This record gives sequence, C-alpha cells and structure tokens, in this order.
Amino acid sequence: MGIIPSDIEEQAIQQEERLPGAPLTPRALEHHDKSAKTVRSAAIVLGVIVLGVTLALGFWLLRSVRRQDRRIARLSQQMEQLNHRVGGVEQQSQQFAQQASQAAASAKAAAQQRDEAKQSEQNSAAQAQSALQAAATAQQEANQATQKAEEYRKQHEEELQQLQQALGQIAETHRTALGLVMTLGEKSIRFDFDKAEIKPQYRDNLNRIAGILMTLKQYSIYVYGYTDDVGTQDYNLKLSARRAQAVRSSLINAGIKTDAITAKGFGKSDPRVKGDIPKARSANRRVEIGIVDSRILTEPLSEK
Repeated sequence: MGIIPSDIEEQAIQQEERLPGAPLTPRALEHHDKSAKTVRSAAIVLGVIVLGVTLALGFWLLRSVRRQDRRIARLSQQMEQLNHRVGGVEQQSQQFAQQASQAAASAKAAAQQRDEAKQSEQNSAAQAQSALQAAATAQQEANQATQKAEEYRKQHEEELQQLQQALGQIAETHRTALGLVMTLGEKSIRFDFDKAEIKPQYRDNLNRIAGILMTLKQYSIYVYGYTDDVGTQDYNLKLSARRAQAVRSSLINAGIKTDAITAKGFGKSDPRVKGDIPKARSANRRVEIGIVDSRILTEPLSEK
C-alpha cells in the first residue's frame, strides 16, 4: 500500500468525527484526547499568567501604599521640625531684641564711664608724675642707704679682724656668721675637776680680755660654760653655769657693763675632744665667749 500524507490523514480523521452516528475510531479518540489536554494546558497557563499578573499588581499596589505612607510620615516629621525651628527663630528674635536693648543701655553706661575715665586719666597723670618724683627720691635714699651699709660692712669687717687679732693673742678665737667665738681652754683658763673657781694665775688673762672688750660699741657678749663627761646631765648643767657665771663676774669686775654680758651653761654637750681620757676631759672643761654685733642680733642667744 502507498503512504498517506499526514494532512490527508488528518482530514480523514476530522471527516470521520463529523459523521453523525459514526463510531469513533481509535485514532479519532487519540486525537480528541490530545486536543482536550492542549485546551487544559492552555487554560492552566493562562490561569497562572493571570494569577502572576494579579499578584504582581497587588505587590506593586502594596509597595506604592507603603511608600506613600512613608512619604506622609516624613512630611509630617519635616513639618514638625519646621514648626520647631519657627518657634526657635521666634525665641531667638525675642532674645536679640532683649540683647539689643541691653546693648543700648551698655553703650550709654560705657559713654558715661568713658567720660569718667578721661577725668580719671587726667588725675592719674598728675599722680603718676608725683609717683615718679617720689620714686626718684626713694631711689636716691636707697642708694645712700646701700652706700652706708657698704661702709658699715667694711668698718664692721675691719673691727672684727682687729678684734680677732687682739683676742687671738690671749686665747683661740675664730669667726662665726654673727661675730667671734673665743675659747678659754687649758692654756688660758683651766678648771679643776668638779670646780668652778678661777685660779689667781688666770685673772690676768681675764683682765686683758675685759680691756679689749670695753672698747667695743654696740656689741653683746655671751659666756658659755662646759664640763667633761663625768656626772649626770643635770649636775653638769649646773656646774657649767657656775663656771660661766664665774667668768662673767670677773669680766664685770674688770670694767664690762653688767647689761652687756650674759652667761649660760651647756653641761657636757658639744665636747671639743672626744674620748674619756684625762687629757680629753681636761680640754672639755672650758668656757667660751661669744661676741655678737647688737645691730645684727636683736634677741639674746638661747644657745651657742
């Protein structure tokens, strides 16, 4: 048999389907099922497209509504901020007006102060001139005082040097910050153990010392007594005070004024020679004479 073309075959199938009362052939049934499936597929696809378009449109509308709500919220916030700024501007305007009023009052007060300052400046100029004259006078007096102080220092230094040389021929004498200190030790005055009496052979040394000190003016004299390390502190303080008083009395008897000389005992403190041998103890039993310029020292010495 020859092969029937497909379009001719399709036409034959359709004629068979159109024949009334004609039974459907298997080929016709197969074609009918395919057509029904195609229609259903098309309907499903169309439904899906419609559903997709509907969902997309709904999502777009929802986003548009939300975006519009956000715009409205931003506009409300901006309106509130604008109202707040307007209120701040009004408050600043009131403050500026108040400040302008205060500035006007200040300007008026400043003008008054300027006039007063001008008058005060004129008065100050006269006072400044007087002050300059007073300063020049004070400077001149200060220069004169400095010159006198320098002259006194030189004179004082010469007096102390001469005094140190003279006293140094009698006993050991050295300079201090306030004047001189003369040590009456074994060679000038020697005290026996536990004794405060001055032996006759030492009277001549005290007379010579008194003769030198009587020539001094405006000087104070201090006599300090010491002991060795034997005995209690309290006993030695009393013994040293008696030794200092004995020397003071001898100097007063030789011509020194009573109110120019003071005596005090220091016991066994400040030994000249360390140790407990007889020679060291003999050297520590001594009296020292301090000579101080009264113009420098205004109060009596409480200690050496």
